[in-house]
Amino acid sequence: MKTRLLLLVMLISISFYGYSGDKKIYSWKDKNGVLVFSDTPKVGATEVKLTSQTLSMPSVDTSILDEQQPVAAKSYKVVISSPADQGTVRENTGSVYVTSRITPRFENGFKIQLLVDGAAFAEPSNTSTFALRDVNRGEHTLQVKLFDPQGSVVSVSPISTFFMHRASSL
Repeated sequence: MKTRLLLLVMLISISFYGYSGDKKIYSWKDKNGVLVFSDTPKVGATEVKLTSQTLSMPSVDTSILDEQQPVAAKSYKVVISSPADQGTVRENTGSVYVTSRITPRFENGFKIQLLVDGAAFAEPSNTSTFALRDVNRGEHTLQVKLFDPQGSVVSVSPISTFFMHRASSL
């Protein structure tokens, strides 16, 4: 059934595309009973009569396709997932690993910057995990900023506070 439909569609397509008055098309059934169309006659084939029809379609205004639809701005949310807000880090070497989470996943070209105690820890980068070394004892604040490819701030995390406990150097 699908083969017959495909052959019929092909026949119609060929007749509209390359029809000329002197070409003839023949049809017959092969040994499996499938209807076959060809421009070469075979024994037992019948000639298919085609009529030429001129199709004309009105022109369509395609200018609406050129308009760019406004892209809905994504609303990004940035949070610091580690260390926990108001949490205590006990590490005598002063190492702290800061992990941020951004939803939805940020795109290529976006950059992330970590602020420690209100100052930039490093230049904006494409990683959401930061390693702080030799952090002094006491209370510290963290915040993460997300920048788009043009350098504009897209989202800022809430300030997260953590407490560093280290052995005294005394």
